[in-house]
Amino acid sequence: MSVTIHVQQHLLDEARVFANEHIFPFASEFDKKMELPKSLIESMASKGFLGANIPEAYGGLGLDQVQFGEFTEIIGKACPSTRSLITVHSSLVSSSILRWGSEAQKEYWLPKLASGELLAAFALTEPEAGSNAAGVQTNYDDKGDHFLLNGFKKWITCADIADVYLVFATNGEKVTAFLVERSSPGIETVPIKDLLAARSSHMAEISFKDVKVPKENILGVEGGGFAYVVNTALDHGRYSIAWAGVAIAQGALDAMVNYARRREQFGKKIHHFQLIQGIIADATTKIHAARALCLKAGEMRDADHEDATMETNMAKYFASKIAMEITTDAVQVHGAIGFTSEYPVERLFREAKVLEIIEGTSQLQQGMIAQFALKKYYSK
Repeated sequence: MSVTIHVQQHLLDEARVFANEHIFPFASEFDKKMELPKSLIESMASKGFLGANIPEAYGGLGLDQVQFGEFTEIIGKACPSTRSLITVHSSLVSSSILRWGSEAQKEYWLPKLASGELLAAFALTEPEAGSNAAGVQTNYDDKGDHFLLNGFKKWITCADIADVYLVFATNGEKVTAFLVERSSPGIETVPIKDLLAARSSHMAEISFKDVKVPKENILGVEGGGFAYVVNTALDHGRYSIAWAGVAIAQGALDAMVNYARRREQFGKKIHHFQLIQGIIADATTKIHAARALCLKAGEMRDADHEDATMETNMAKYFASKIAMEITTDAVQVHGAIGFTSEYPVERLFREAKVLEIIEGTSQLQQGMIAQFALKKYYSK
């Protein structure tokens, strides 16, 4: 066990050095150009980072849930859009194949995803199916030896660079999950630009027109797309987003601390002022609390605890909430210059907001957490 922990810690240290040297210094540039360089993705793939959570048997690094969460924080602190690639490629798609794929599917897809030979995207959301994930209108018809897919997806992270999509479609009665190769005839993508956040996440719309999907490309069973695959994928996604909230909040705290120690007003550095210290103290406490929730969720997930999913929901809800609060305070501490791209806080402020929406809005999380509490803590 100690050897495994040592190896995993080495991988995390390597990821931290890579992020500090190759991602963080260029995050603002990625944001402005609205793209992640192909060279960066290739470098991450060569390090095995795209398969961080995939078992070694399928060519991945085999990080457990706690270590993968810490890995997500490292990448997310350096650049939220780079982290978003990890979230959709690894947490949403790779984890879904690992959980619901046949052995043949695992042996075919996972090594390619782990090595970066293929990039994956999670194609669930549509113009009329966001929080109501079961309401997808993209449809499929059974044509005997294949399925025919027609429909439209929107707000799909990495859709513009992905090689394979995990697509959810309905036949009018049930929702099914399909692995669809982008090279299939009938698929078109249109990039979505000028976003508030996730500007370099290669978000796009996808249209499917009479796309042939082989029968063996169903993930799980027909009709199990929502009850099984979506719920599993979003659970993994929420865990990743929880750590993303910690990452953005920590990045904002680092920025405000460094700025407060340099900025001078009224003849002294502003970190001497009690109100600034109060902001920093509150941010530090909230981040430590959010990280503790994430670590607890990771430990419960590794132990297959029955409440692991709900602990993940709470971690996602709390971490995304405090990320928004702390980035707001970070802009406040920076004052007018916080509104410019000269410092990272304006970008982190924008990036924090999306965490309260994706992988289940904060309002949906509140509802699920409330229902959990009403059952668990009720005394007859």
